[in-house]
Amino acid sequence: MVSKKNWIDRWTDNIQYHYKKAYQNKSWRMGLFIFGMLFQLIIFISYLIRQKKSGEKNIRDKMEKQFNESGRAEALRSQLENQEKQKIKFLNLNVSSSQNQRRVEKLYKEESNREISERVEAYYENDETGAQSYLQTTLDWLSTTGGLVLSLFLAWPMYLFLIVVSLPSLHYLIQRLLMMFFVIIGVTVIVFTLLYFSPSDPATNILGNQATPEQVENFRQLHGLNDSYFVQLGETIKGIFTFDLGNAYAGNERVVTTILRRFPITLKITLYALGLSVAVALPAGIYAAVKTNTTFDQLFMLIALLGISIPSFWQGLIFILTFSINLGWLPATYSSTNAMSLIMPTVVLGTGLMASVARMTRSSTLEVINEDYILTARAKGLSEAKVILRHAVPNALIPIITIIGLQFGGMLGGASVTEKVFSINGIGSYIVDKQFIPDIPSVMAGVIYIAIVLSIVNVFVDLLYSFLDPRIRSRVKNG
Repeated sequence: MVSKKNWIDRWTDNIQYHYKKAYQNKSWRMGLFIFGMLFQLIIFISYLIRQKKSGEKNIRDKMEKQFNESGRAEALRSQLENQEKQKIKFLNLNVSSSQNQRRVEKLYKEESNREISERVEAYYENDETGAQSYLQTTLDWLSTTGGLVLSLFLAWPMYLFLIVVSLPSLHYLIQRLLMMFFVIIGVTVIVFTLLYFSPSDPATNILGNQATPEQVENFRQLHGLNDSYFVQLGETIKGIFTFDLGNAYAGNERVVTTILRRFPITLKITLYALGLSVAVALPAGIYAAVKTNTTFDQLFMLIALLGISIPSFWQGLIFILTFSINLGWLPATYSSTNAMSLIMPTVVLGTGLMASVARMTRSSTLEVINEDYILTARAKGLSEAKVILRHAVPNALIPIITIIGLQFGGMLGGASVTEKVFSINGIGSYIVDKQFIPDIPSVMAGVIYIAIVLSIVNVFVDLLYSFLDPRIRSRVKNG
């Protein structure tokens, strides 16, 4: 029974500790009020009753004691006595000492009461003082079993909020997800505004110049193009949360369904290209950094520069001409039933990423292997392989992960040139085809998709930072 009580007491103390810590942060304090509104209303009523019962008299007594102990009382009395003496002397009045003393006492009571009242008002106007008193009222409620049970029943969202802010890693993740949310909304508003005020008329582009005014009007009515800017923008933002961004103007197919159908092939090619690039670029970049200024290093830098400079459409056409038309080894276009058709798109898409990652790996590793702790590791007698793989590479991975994340997010957004060259029905070719109409729902869906993908990849990269670098992980854990 004793252990159970101790466990409950520790649990209650833990709740009070995290509540107090969250309350001291003004932005988190607002979250406590919002997510625990009903419970906070009860606390506020209790706080007012407590203040009414004992607060005002106690505070006035406290202010009066401070007034006397601070020496202000004696200073005020002395000031009033000198003031009355100068007044009697200046006006040449015939006033006895007892009358003068009574006059001074009357003025002293008036002035002291006024100053003490001002101090009491200032005390109540002090936000921090009131906040601390309100916090103590809340903690008193949470220290009792009834108050704790009541708070769990009325303010369970507040406890979820407390869990988020009390766990730095979870708080960091939630914060990044909220930032992602605002980024997506901001991108949606900007792109929609540009499309809305575009001089191009979707109805005329879809129906053609031969369409009658009645047909154009019916088209605009059908797709809500006659609605105001704010109505259409509201429907677009609503569609983000309901996964319904409307139907395409051309084909009248749901754009979300089309993107979900095309996403797997884009993801497949992107993952293959990423795997190929990392598998080749990381070892080559590390070896070039270790063997710097050698023939391999110079040849490596030349090949990497060529990989970055070669246009993907030209590389794709050369691959088709060589391996499909002349040699007949690989199919020229993509087919979901033929795994061999993925080879050329994967290599073409991965070439640019491979070159970028390889150059970044070389430069980052070169920077790290000249640090003092690498010299210390060598001085300890560790083999060169252990020094490089255990000490140099992990510390060189942060910029490498950054470039991989940026490139990977861009490829997931759709490698339109590669998809067009190899006739792949992916996201990139879909967005390119629709933006020339312009098919506003399709373009909006594509832009929102790209914003979501890039945001998710960035969040994942940031989390990977904390996993790879103990310094970043420590800062996240410390809030």
